Formats: sequence, structure tokens, C-alpha cells
Amino acid sequence: MQEKNKTQKIGGQMKRITEIFVVLENKPSTLGDLCGCLSENDINIEAIGLFQDSAKLYVKNANKAMKILAKYNYETETREVLRVDLEHRPGALADVAALLGNKGINIEYCYGTLSSKANTLSVIMDVSDIDRALKILKA
Repeated sequence: MQEKNKTQKIGGQMKRITEIFVVLENKPSTLGDLCGCLSENDINIEAIGLFQDSAKLYVKNANKAMKILAKYNYETETREVLRVDLEHRPGALADVAALLGNKGINIEYCYGTLSSKANTLSVIMDVSDIDRALKILKA
């Protein structure tokens, strides 16, 4: 019963998306160079996670972005991840993380972006079983 209530609180859209994983050097200007080559080619970054030696990007046109990144000699790969749109409120992400964790789904990493207009938070998650995670969150 308690899990059902938490699922109802999640409420937002959930879907499988393609994320681009980009290997980066850990030095000044690397992020600017990456973002610059995408913006010069009209690719808008919808969400980004930056780590010491890599970036994870969500863009609407992953195929076009991959071609551009290849042209600039970036080492890349695509990954299927989960995008969950949450109400912007305390505990929204805690509800999702607890629900998935209680069902045995591991969250490998996550990052997010806030839309102040819609008052929602979009969270990108790499989970151990994307199909099960979608079923659990939509239940």
C-alpha cells in the first residue's frame, strides 16, 4: 500500500531515452570545446552530467550529434537510460530512488535538469534493469 502511494506521487512522464557518453580529457577548455562543436551545429543539450573524464549528454537528435562528435574525433557511445519527469518538491527523487531500490533496481548514476516554467525536474538515470524500472514506476 505504501509503495502504491509513492508511485502516485511520482506522476510524471517516464521513458527510455538514448544518452550519449563522451570520453573527455580532464583539462581546461574541454567542456567548452564539446559544447561549442554541438552548438555550432544546432544541437541543443537538454541535460548534461559531467564527470572527471567523461560527459553524459541527452540531446533530442542523438544520431546527428553522434555524427558531429565523430567528425570532431570524440570517442563516444550511446546508452539506453531512463528519463523520469518529477514534480519539483522535496522528496520526489527520494520516492523514485526508494521505490526502485526496494524492488532490487540499482541506480548506477543519475543527473537532472530543472524546468522552472513547468516546475518539474527531469532526472536521467542509468538503472540495472530499464524495462523493470519502467514497469515499477508506471504501476
